[in-house]
Amino acid sequence: MNRVVVITGGTSGIGKQTAKLFKESGDKVFALGMHPDPLNELEYFCDVRSEQDLQNNINNIINEFGHIDILICSAGYGISGATELSDSVETRNLFDVNYFGVLNTVKVCLPHMQKGSKIVIIGSCCGLFAMPFRTHYCASKSAVNMLSHGLRMELSHAGINVCVINPGDVQTPFVKNRVKNFATNEKYGKKVENAQLIVEKNNSKRMSVEYCSNKVYKIVNKKKFKASYIIGNKYKFFNFLIKIFPINWFLKVSNKLFGGKY
Repeated sequence: MNRVVVITGGTSGIGKQTAKLFKESGDKVFALGMHPDPLNELEYFCDVRSEQDLQNNINNIINEFGHIDILICSAGYGISGATELSDSVETRNLFDVNYFGVLNTVKVCLPHMQKGSKIVIIGSCCGLFAMPFRTHYCASKSAVNMLSHGLRMELSHAGINVCVINPGDVQTPFVKNRVKNFATNEKYGKKVENAQLIVEKNNSKRMSVEYCSNKVYKIVNKKKFKASYIIGNKYKFFNFLIKIFPINWFLKVSNKLFGGKY
């Protein structure tokens, strides 16, 4: 196919596996991330919080190939804990990576994308369904969904197709690397810690990174894709429920399932 593919967050998790699939298909892949493998010629260091860092990487790509066919924004991480007791610096850093990192990447890449190009943003089902003690992460991914929808409308006349893909839980280092804040007070008791234990307990039931990346790869290769996708049948069912039941009911169920015990 010989397309030029740029993937942020491409040195770990979903991004890394997706980069491998494009490489195997004959595409020219540039996997940008914070932890590149020095032995992997596909991977390059890039901090998406820095527009200059992104610009330097993209300039190198453009100098050699002149354009970008596919942009996949997969960089991101999570934090958990009671919203009231969250660290403001860490929360801002989360949005700098999860939201502004996507925005920075799009701003730097778009001048080099032509009609028929594609932008795919990796969101999360947490951006669709609120969860207790993961409020900031959910909010950052909800913002990413709105960013994707807005870009899709704005770029429609230019012929650049945009979508957001919201995976459910995936077996990657994501849970291990999540910034966990166990601070509590009389309002929450042990709920903060117990809520995190629920997430870690279910880790073995998560979909494999190979399964998720294969889904991402197939979506990207569609001639034209929908505005939004969900990966994982369970999460498609949740999305159905939230559309037909009152939000109060859904929040009670989510809190019961994931809120932990006092």
